[in-house]
Amino acid sequence: MSNLLFQNARLIDPEAKAERIGDLRVIGGEITEIGASLSAPAKTHVVECRGKCLAPGIVDIGVKIGEPGERHKESFRTAGRAAAAGGVTTIIMRADTKPTIDTPETLAFVLSRAREESRVRVHAMAALTKGRMGREMTEIGFLQDAGAVAFSDGDAVCVNPKVFSRCLSYAAALDALVIGHVQDPGLSAGAAVTSGPFATKQGLAGVSFMAERMGLERDLALVEMTHARYHADQITTAAALPALARAKAAGLDVSAGISIHHLTLNELDIGDYRSFFKVKPPLRSEDDRIAVVEAVACGLIDIISSMHTPQDEESKRLPFEEAASGAVALETLLPAAMRLIHSGAMDLPTLFGALSLNPARRLGLRAGRLSLGAPADLVLFDPDAPFVLDRFSLLSKSKNTPFDGARMQGRVLATFVGGDVVFERAR
Repeated sequence: MSNLLFQNARLIDPEAKAERIGDLRVIGGEITEIGASLSAPAKTHVVECRGKCLAPGIVDIGVKIGEPGERHKESFRTAGRAAAAGGVTTIIMRADTKPTIDTPETLAFVLSRAREESRVRVHAMAALTKGRMGREMTEIGFLQDAGAVAFSDGDAVCVNPKVFSRCLSYAAALDALVIGHVQDPGLSAGAAVTSGPFATKQGLAGVSFMAERMGLERDLALVEMTHARYHADQITTAAALPALARAKAAGLDVSAGISIHHLTLNELDIGDYRSFFKVKPPLRSEDDRIAVVEAVACGLIDIISSMHTPQDEESKRLPFEEAASGAVALETLLPAAMRLIHSGAMDLPTLFGALSLNPARRLGLRAGRLSLGAPADLVLFDPDAPFVLDRFSLLSKSKNTPFDGARMQGRVLATFVGGDVVFERAR
């Protein structure tokens, strides 16, 4: 569908921080015209939006895909289908695969598989250190030339500050983005929940919220020393926010993200040891949740992501402390995010700034905006449509979602990548 015309859409423009009813034209996979009552010449496919929302497709940082070594948990094909159903048009793949993405050859393999199998765009991070062991830096320059959009060891935190500072210095020389997991590994080891009265009542091993502040403070000090471009993958506690604010005020090239689970759930949702609610870092207090929602609304936290982490039934159906961490979220990211809209915490342009525009900008991608010349990576959705989530209806290969059985609002109606329909819900 090289020529498309979206009529009577509620256009969500995060760049202009505005929304309005209008039409949008796509020719050759790019947005070419935005206005009111646009004409529909011959051979134009008209999409009648009926006042539903049309926004830039979601750019999802930090998605785990199992190929090659854990394909039973998630493949490029199933991840692409799930992403399209969730309004995600660009996946940023994490490097914590088996084997680790730490060589140009492994990176080339995963990008080739993604092109063959995925319905949506896929970019990949590469590991910062070989094997994510925190000992020896990867060939950042070669990996960048091979297509890596960022470098991260994920939750395998590099504990040696000398090694980490060398990585940051080298990345700074190449203008490469480094993504850090800001949890002090010594305090976090063996923890299943956030420490506090609830953890004590449940008899679960907890980690202090200060582990996040300590991890962030260390990384920011090294960023100040090396002048690297840096992104904290998840800021989930109120205690860490002042350090982030000071770093930004000081002019450091830093940004921060958060998962949709930490914005919409809290530690009490674990209830009677429900392992689908075990994520990393662990869910926080309600006060922390409110603080980070406000931080997203004011722009202190820049990016919302799914932190999609598929786990098989065997690794989740275990006692809470033994169960694997992580949850799938490619398909639940948008409806869960609508909770922030319906609660009045923020408006749709602000939300899509965090979901689409900001991650695209941080990674230097053209996506994430409704502007002339931008790729027609779009999501059409109904923000009010109610439904009850059944995890077995998810297109992800793994079904470990904390939202199973939850009443939700907001459904993707159609998703477009380069103007092509990659998902359409039966109406």
